[in-house]
Parts: sequence; structure tokens; C-alpha cells
Amino acid sequence: MGSTQITSKDFTLDDIQELLSSNATLEISDEALGLIKKSRDYLDNKLANSSDAFYGINTGFGSLYNKRINNENLHQLQENLVMSHACGVGDKMPDEIVRLMLLLKAHSLCKGYSSVQVETVQQLLSFYNNKIYPVVYKWGSLGASGDLAPLAHVAIALIGKGEVSYKGEIVSSVDAMKDCGLRPINLKAKEGLALINGTQFIAAMAVQILLQIKQLISAAHYTAALSLDAFDCDISPFDEDIHKIRPHKGQGMSAKNIRDWLSDSELVNGKKEHLQDPYSFRCIPQVLGASMAAFSHVENIVATEINSVTDNPTVFADEDKIISGGNFHAQPMAMAIDYLCIALAEVGNISERRTYQLVSGQRNLPPFLVSKSGINSGLMIPQYTAAALVSRNKLLCGSASADSIVSSNGQEDHVSMGAHAGVKCMEIVDNLYQILGIELLTASQALSFRKGKTSPKIEAILKKYRKEVPVIENDRMLYKDIKKSVEFIRINKF
Repeated sequence: MGSTQITSKDFTLDDIQELLSSNATLEISDEALGLIKKSRDYLDNKLANSSDAFYGINTGFGSLYNKRINNENLHQLQENLVMSHACGVGDKMPDEIVRLMLLLKAHSLCKGYSSVQVETVQQLLSFYNNKIYPVVYKWGSLGASGDLAPLAHVAIALIGKGEVSYKGEIVSSVDAMKDCGLRPINLKAKEGLALINGTQFIAAMAVQILLQIKQLISAAHYTAALSLDAFDCDISPFDEDIHKIRPHKGQGMSAKNIRDWLSDSELVNGKKEHLQDPYSFRCIPQVLGASMAAFSHVENIVATEINSVTDNPTVFADEDKIISGGNFHAQPMAMAIDYLCIALAEVGNISERRTYQLVSGQRNLPPFLVSKSGINSGLMIPQYTAAALVSRNKLLCGSASADSIVSSNGQEDHVSMGAHAGVKCMEIVDNLYQILGIELLTASQALSFRKGKTSPKIEAILKKYRKEVPVIENDRMLYKDIKKSVEFIRINKF
């Protein structure tokens, strides 16, 4: 395990994936150290030599912006801020999300516009390096002013208050720090606000989702190709020429994926009894391709966000400016994640329709894909489960970003609800894994009734799958097969 320096330069999602996978220790680069110190020195000098009021630095917060705070109380102001704002409720967020929050917040502070101490950024990285993950709760953020409540739970852990997940247990932050040789930090002017303002909770969820999408879309194409052969479908709708004359990038890529999966399939090259196939088979490139284009669009927005400074106020030392703006407002992310919800849900929608067709007793397949029906129900009810999940996903596609609610006595009168978008999108992702797992179970069972062979590429993966989930001859407890199918999709490359 090596070390990686965090600089002011931009991250890509691939960079983040590599960091998470490598388990590298993070440290602040000399370049970032210079920027952080410069910004902090500027603010300290400004407070010492100016009588001006600066929002959140020597004033109250939100609608209390007109309450001036004496310089000797600025430390207490920041500590009170993070304690009073740690108001999250609901389920504990996964450690993977909090890990990303620590990384993204540290990266934003390394840009040198937030006037924090070097020690504060180092504390974030020390938590990351020692796998000390503050307990952050699901609900509490309105997505403006950023993710106040979730980030406040991170901030209180840095000062030795609150709880953390450490070595598989929930312990006090101060105890975890002692075990690692760390000490609580003392917040200076502005630092509490720099820590809790920002969109790192929303961004962490978006990054986590995007890092899973490559696996999901690859698995979706595999299960779709498997279903195509199992349902004895015509391959001509995937011909390259038809997609050249409607050249949406995602559509053409999706069609090529299917062609590649079905290359050299005996079943594809066999004589077809049916002139056309249902849309859930024939229109795979149009549907999955549209989702792929949406994923690319959202990835660009998220890449911008994770490389932005989103706390407030922002300090421009070279320009001698302290600007109170609205970069914490997460509307760009909220709208993008809403779009992501729709794109992911549609991958599940069309998958479930193929599952339905496969169990319907058509095209010389037995009803519910079991030889001795009647005494055996076969795969009747897995389709119900997939339908339930698809219906749930449709509800979760309701727009979060179109909602808003007034807070802070009307000072914060429009909010993004981006955290709501992120939470529901994470549920859609989990549901999609289940839906694709059910299609994998169903399509592989249907294929067992075909006399010809599918492609060598599909057969190679199917052979591995069959070691986990054998062909169903008689009824058995299918929840176990579904669980194994979902896990197969999570861990295997397609």
C-alpha cells in the first residue's frame, strides 16, 4: 500500500476508483499545502485588521446573518455551529459513502478558497487513512446550504464529539482517535462553516452510483443477450446499418454490445418462426442506449461538482475578496441525479418485460419454465418480485429537484432536495441488481429448453453461473437462487 498526494488539480471518476481500490494512504501535496496556508493567512490577517462583518466568519448563520460575533468568540461560534447542525436522523449511511465524503471534502479544501487550517484538512485525511468513518444519517439535508446536517456529523467527529464507525463497531470519535494517535482539532474562524457547507454528501452518493453503473450496464447487456437467444429472437434489429441512420451514440454502442455477445450463436443463426419480436427484445439498443447516454451526461456533471469549491463564503486571497455566494446550492446535482434515476429505472423496466415474456409459455417454452407444471409453479413468482421492484422504482423516479421547502426563517427559501435524489437513486440501483438477477435466473432456465447452443461468450459465463445455480427441475426455495444470481452479477465481469 503506497501513498497518494491530494492536490488542487481535478479528479476523474477513474482516479477515485483507483484510490478506493488501491487502499492508498492520502497526504496533502506541497502545492496544496501552499494554497491552504495562503488562504488561511489571508483570513487571519483580514480579521485582525478589519472591522468589517463577514458572513459566517464573524456573524451568525442563516437568518441570523445580522448578528455580529466578537473576535474572542469565533472559536466557540464554529464549535457551536457544527454541534447544533448535527441533526441527522434515520438509518446510518454506509461507510463507503462516508469514506467518499471525507475524500471529496478534503479535495475541495485543497483548492485553497476555504481558509481552513492545514490541520483540518489533515484530520480529514487521517480519518480516511485510518478508516475512521463518522456516523452520518440518511435524512437531514435539503441540498442548500449544501449538506449541512450530514457534513456536521463529519465535523463533530473531527473535534472529538459524536460517534464513528471504527473496526466494525460504533464508538466515540475521541476513543477512535486515541487508538490511532490522533487528537481533536480546534476550529478557528470560518472552519466549521467550511466543513459543513458543500455538496459532498450528495456528490458521494452520485460517485458511488456512477462507479456501479459500468458493472450494471454490462450485466444488463449480458442478460438481454441471454434472453434474446432464450426467446429465439431475430438478430436483424441489431444490424449496424439500422443504427447508422439514427446515430445516437448510446444506441449504436448498445447494439454492438448485443452483436458481440451473440457472435457465433447457433440459436441466432437458426430459422425463425416469428416475423417480429416484442419491443422489450427488439428495442434493447434504443432503450439501453438512451440510458447509457444519460449516464455519460450525468458523469460530466458529477465530474464538475467533485472538482468544485462549494462551501460559503469563498475567500479569494489574490483578489482581496471574501464573497458570500451560493455554490452550495445542489440544483445541478439534484436534477442530474433525478435524470439518473429515470435512466436506471428504465434498464430495470425493460428487463422485467423480458422476464415476463420468457415465463409466459410462448415460443415452445413451457409455462413458467418448468417441465412438470401444475405440481410445480416454476418461475411464476420471481416475475412478481421483479414487477414489484420495477413498480417501486417508478415511484422513486418522482422528481426530488422539482420540490423545495422554505427554511431558516425564509432566508433559505429555495432548496434543491439533492440528497433526496441521491438516497432514492441508491435504492433504485439496489433494486436494479435484483431485477437483473431475476432475468439472469429466468433466461438461463429458458435457455435450458433450447436444443441449439448460444454463443461461446455467453456459454462461458453461463457455465460459471451453473456452478452456483443449477437448472430447476422441481420447485425449490427460489429466494436462495435469486440471492445467488444477484451476487453473481455484483462480482463477475461481463
